[in-house]
Amino acid sequence: MPGPLHGFKVVDLTSVVSGPVATQTLADQGADVIKVEAPRGDHARHVATRRGDFSAAFLNNNRNKRSVVLNLKHPDGLSAFRRLAGDADVLVQNFRPGVAERIGVGEADIRDVNPEIVYVSIAGFGFDGPYANKPVFDPLVQAVSGLTTVQAGSDELRPRLVRTILPDKLTGIQAAQAITAALLARERTGRGQHVRLSMLDTVVSFLWSSDMGGHTFVGEENERERAQSWIDLIYETRDGFITVAVNQNKEWERFAHAAERPEILDDERFRTPEGRERFKNERLELIQSVLRNRTTAEWISRLESHDVPCAPVLTRREMIRHPQVRANRLIVETDHPEAGRLRHTRTPARFSVTEPEHRRGAPLLGGHTREVLREHGFDDDEIAALEASGAAVQAGGEGGRND
Repeated sequence: MPGPLHGFKVVDLTSVVSGPVATQTLADQGADVIKVEAPRGDHARHVATRRGDFSAAFLNNNRNKRSVVLNLKHPDGLSAFRRLAGDADVLVQNFRPGVAERIGVGEADIRDVNPEIVYVSIAGFGFDGPYANKPVFDPLVQAVSGLTTVQAGSDELRPRLVRTILPDKLTGIQAAQAITAALLARERTGRGQHVRLSMLDTVVSFLWSSDMGGHTFVGEENERERAQSWIDLIYETRDGFITVAVNQNKEWERFAHAAERPEILDDERFRTPEGRERFKNERLELIQSVLRNRTTAEWISRLESHDVPCAPVLTRREMIRHPQVRANRLIVETDHPEAGRLRHTRTPARFSVTEPEHRRGAPLLGGHTREVLREHGFDDDEIAALEASGAAVQAGGEGGRND
């Protein structure tokens, strides 16, 4: 049986990461996602780490999609796009605010041809306000959202970026969930709607659940955020690194026995959860002094035998081969007709009845232009005219498809 979104059609005008992550999630779950690109294509096609004509970044965010190249600056290209959108369930765009309206693909333009469509706009900072029209990349959102100071640990320490593009990817996940919710509402009410979300809103909301306690109680806000600890929960062993979490009394007791250090249970500073939090740095220094004396494998074995929460710190190469990751069957390999053998992840959510399937790799630029246009009623002469004028482009002729 196809994935749970089989039968839904998504027109994807997004590029780079946030939008493509959202639409790939929908595609992985069975939706027919038509990626409409300008003649030069998504910027992610042109970045480093490549094989042949494909970058890893594009491959990893655009599988299960079809690519159509339309020049929306050409009136015939724009007209063709409106026909594609006419029977779509969802349109997703992440242009800078105002651009979609300026080029003729704003909500009002699309709702003229498809009144019930779910129209989705993804922005960097928002749709109004002083930063709405700023060019935006992930580090800017990390900075303005406060994420960099959360990552630093306190307001006194140098702000630090999270070493992955969390705002982009998190916004993509949030957008996919919001799109599914809007489709559910449409199924119940018959009405489409405009879904707007920004990277800034997504990250601030994300932080609030665990990092904004000092600003939750109105009238009692923190003037400055102080570090709870200057030591993180990564500990050095004799030959590597390990993480250990001992929060409850029973876990502290089990750690003491696993470490063969029963005397630490008599230390008044650490007898209660409150004390262990108050003297957090001292507690973490103690744990570090203990863990440095054995190898990672020895500690994992000892701590697991005492049911102490722990895990090895893995490199990316080690993670791929870890037995738990393999048991989850998370990482799969597929053959791409242009890029060769690829390793990637399946969609994380698993469905007992409508299990998603890998239908195709990321598409060639314009690899499905003619195919999709034919599905929307264009005959061969019309398609030839679009290509001759530069309003549409098919990659490599009929052989350019890569299903």
